[in-house]
Amino acid sequence: MANTITLKRRIGSVKNTRQITKAMELVAASKMRRAQESALRTRDYYDLASQILTRLRQLTDVNKHPLYARRTVKTRLIVFITSDRGLAGAYNSNLLRLLTVELTKDRDQGVQTQVVAVGRQGSKFLARFKGVEVIAAYHNFPDHPTPNDMAPILSTVMAKFLAKEADAVDVIFTHYQSSLTQVASMQRLLPAAFTEVELTQDLDQAVFEPSPEEVLNSVTKRLIEAQMNQAFLESFASEHSMRMLAMKSATDNATDLIDDLTLEFNTARQAAITQELAEITGGAEAIK
Repeated sequence: MANTITLKRRIGSVKNTRQITKAMELVAASKMRRAQESALRTRDYYDLASQILTRLRQLTDVNKHPLYARRTVKTRLIVFITSDRGLAGAYNSNLLRLLTVELTKDRDQGVQTQVVAVGRQGSKFLARFKGVEVIAAYHNFPDHPTPNDMAPILSTVMAKFLAKEADAVDVIFTHYQSSLTQVASMQRLLPAAFTEVELTQDLDQAVFEPSPEEVLNSVTKRLIEAQMNQAFLESFASEHSMRMLAMKSATDNATDLIDDLTLEFNTARQAAITQELAEITGGAEAIK
């Protein structure tokens, strides 16, 4: 009987856990839809921003603009975007693995690495990593950041680059491809237009007024801000997608475990009943 009591308690405990994981799955699904819509809605603007920066680089002498300056990389600044909470599957571990590869590469090449950590999970990891300078850490970052939310990060990044305290700025984030596929990625933010992108025919024939130089000076910071904003939106959409899948998997595993425990409970109960019947029958025969 003690065995059946233990199994009954375990079944009740797993059912409570299933209720929690199911609720977390529904919450993550709701957040995922909003984050997904935000990421996809602004992706075209991000692509166009990259094309405009590339086109301006082709039309003007960008070497005179400080945000386009290409230097030998002796110090690299990485904006590292993770989550504040766990229970998101491989979301954080994929990012940590990519960061470890980049930090090892910098160490082997004699490049000094500075990091701006966004998310509690990344901060915890970097606290245990020697030889890396964490210049800022941001926790509880909003899922839908406003320009005011991102202003401190952008100011730090641009100030470091303009002061030549960082020769390159990269962003490590998770690129959202679909609800089932998210990829840890790294993108070069500064110098601007570091990566050539394919231009559309309309932009290839576009005319910039009053001049490409004036447009370059006025929009470069805004377009870099758009690239940073898109990295955050992609990260949040990926985080909620992976958390929803992780909680769905946990709920399904709990259901399977409940079925197995219920079968074991029924078997143990039937064995106990059979034993009691055998004892009663044996006692009745002994009296005779």
